[in-house]
Amino acid sequence: MKFTNGFWQMRAGIHALYAAEAYDIEASNRELVVTAPTRVIQKRGDTLNRPALTVTLRSPLPGVIGVKIDHFRGTRSSRGFPLIEASEGYTPMIEFDATSASISSGDFTATVTRGAPWNLTFSAGGHILTSSGHKSTGYVQTDPGISPEGPYVHEQLSLGVGELVYGLGERFGPLVKNGQVVDIWNADGGTSSEQAYKNVPFYLTNRGYGVLVNHAGHVSYEVGSENVERVQFSVAGESLEYFIIYGPSPKEILSRYTELTGRPAIVPAWSYGLWLTTSFTTEYDEATVSSFIDGMADRDLPLSVFHFDCFWMREFNWCDFEWDPRVFPDPEGMLRRLHDKGLRVCVWINPYIAQRSPLFAEAAAAGYLLKKPDGDVWQWDLWQAGMGLVDFTNPDAKTWFQGKLRQLVDQGVDAFKTDFGERIPLEVAYFDGSDPEQMHNLYTQRYNQAVFEVLEQRRGKGDAVLFARSATVGGQTMPVHWGGDSTSTFESMAETLRGGLSSALSGFGFWSHDIGGFEGTPDAAVFKRWTAFGLLTSHSRFHGSDSYRVPWAFDEEAVDVTRLFTKLKLKLMPYLYAAGVEASQRGIPVLRPMQIEFPDDPAVAYLDRQYMLGGELLIAPVFNAEGIVQFYLPDGRWTNYLTGEEVQGPGWRTELHGFKSIPIYVREGAVLPIGARDDRPDYGFLEGINLVVYPTRDSRSRDLTVIEPNGRVAHFAITTESGAANVTANAEIPFHAQLAGGAPVESVDGKVSLLATAG
Repeated sequence: MKFTNGFWQMRAGIHALYAAEAYDIEASNRELVVTAPTRVIQKRGDTLNRPALTVTLRSPLPGVIGVKIDHFRGTRSSRGFPLIEASEGYTPMIEFDATSASISSGDFTATVTRGAPWNLTFSAGGHILTSSGHKSTGYVQTDPGISPEGPYVHEQLSLGVGELVYGLGERFGPLVKNGQVVDIWNADGGTSSEQAYKNVPFYLTNRGYGVLVNHAGHVSYEVGSENVERVQFSVAGESLEYFIIYGPSPKEILSRYTELTGRPAIVPAWSYGLWLTTSFTTEYDEATVSSFIDGMADRDLPLSVFHFDCFWMREFNWCDFEWDPRVFPDPEGMLRRLHDKGLRVCVWINPYIAQRSPLFAEAAAAGYLLKKPDGDVWQWDLWQAGMGLVDFTNPDAKTWFQGKLRQLVDQGVDAFKTDFGERIPLEVAYFDGSDPEQMHNLYTQRYNQAVFEVLEQRRGKGDAVLFARSATVGGQTMPVHWGGDSTSTFESMAETLRGGLSSALSGFGFWSHDIGGFEGTPDAAVFKRWTAFGLLTSHSRFHGSDSYRVPWAFDEEAVDVTRLFTKLKLKLMPYLYAAGVEASQRGIPVLRPMQIEFPDDPAVAYLDRQYMLGGELLIAPVFNAEGIVQFYLPDGRWTNYLTGEEVQGPGWRTELHGFKSIPIYVREGAVLPIGARDDRPDYGFLEGINLVVYPTRDSRSRDLTVIEPNGRVAHFAITTESGAANVTANAEIPFHAQLAGGAPVESVDGKVSLLATAG
């Protein structure tokens, strides 16, 4: 929200008070507590009739410093997010001197300067990362009739010259957020607007730090868009809390952020394979589903998951969690037959209960649906006629909802697509008394948690997976998330990728999207280009609105493209699964913006049409029918994965690609573990594995870990020198290894010596 009218004036009806000085600073319970009056105190009389802000600094984890700004501390606190703080064994360092006080966590320090003007700095290694200075820490009141009504608390953190801001959730506009106004408010706005399904009040910059605003409700950001030298964030109410998260690298920032807010769960290997759906409003029954599945098998198109979208339930009944008996008279038998074909099954759900559903009366009578303040059940006709909304703050309602899902899992359902969760009303009264404004974004967390718990209980940890659309802080702990409703165009394909990159920079380790776009039907060119791109992300799903998305519905070449890239992905499963485990253990996403892997290369700062898949593969999707693609290779030698061509970076390349090709470049020094199977994603990766070495010309040693879905682990040591390599396993595991472009060599006694040079 903008409060000022240019540099000098406030907007009409807006009145701001700013922390003017650090009047006194005290240490209390491992915290610094600062009294910051809103004018400089020169004599005792200045303390009368003068509001003051209380600023508290603490460190919940190493490398993280929190700041809480309070006007009135006696009001009900705004709801924050569940955070994971260090045990009692961790103690930050607090120091005082004549001019300042500081709190430090290792090399990371927050310093408050005594007296005027107000000055709070965050530094590492003697260098200031960002700061809160004059007219930065503010309390804003509004005149009657000003909408939205105050009061507000805001903070402004400085932006250095050349400093760029990323993140703030899955956003589909420019990847660099400088100059943007961003509202953290979940909305069902598609991928072509400023709205987002996954709003996350966390950003990171290219200066070595990130910022989390610990406020579950609406947060308004002015990213150099009100005061161009600062990032402003504001919340309604009497207090604001934020955390500065030190890196210095983007990987370290994301690792610490997910340590604070939760790391992604490990997702099962089967979920990495190709998903096919019924699409949204198409006509289908078991015969139609079987024709799709058999058609995929007949064309040698490996399929891992089949998804039933909305109309597995009867129209006007969403959700009653009952298979429509008119088209699925034998659901248990059908699910068994699908499992017999080696498939997993996902079904669509949402948290809404339509009035015609038999569950509506049951839930309303038990008090399981959100109510209006007058006690009536909240209802509307948007989406489903007369629908109500499950109140997940009511423990009994959550248990009731989960019971319906357990019945489906017991029938044979393997996963749930948790659609919606963004259109959450404000004119309601929650069972636990939660503030509706603060529950709006947090609702999706309660919804997805209820579903994910069922899958973990019934299927076990490591085999639970969602296909979720909405999220906020902490949502990354319950993967997978997909990009929402895109259109079937190249432009929408590009905005979808931007959303995925922004999501990755907001802590989400796994991501997918509707291959070919959701709204409308793509032409064959869009479908084929999107297929190549979609099968080179962590999770891959064919889905649409009103048309089937089997490849042969477009042309025969689409079948060939699907086969090529599906099989390519399945052979890469040892590599992709390891990247997924890293996402779970360290918070580093599988799909990585170039800025994560190459933070010191200024040429990657604005790149949003290419990415790294894991740490070793560079992918540049083709966004046009002609096949022209322009992309950037950072410093080092890169090898085209499909052709073996070597290219020296740094530099830009313009290439022409047919539909069966896409720029896939392997980073110098990479060792790619290639699996022996291309028919399914959940196989024994170590059986017949081939390690492809892309050596450097200088001497280098590295380790590689291969983790199988069953938990079996093997470690390999690789040394390269002058283009040759030696590979050694830590156990007697038969394996092959080869230099890129060379023939595989079989291991002997757990060792391979590759004597050929790489040129």
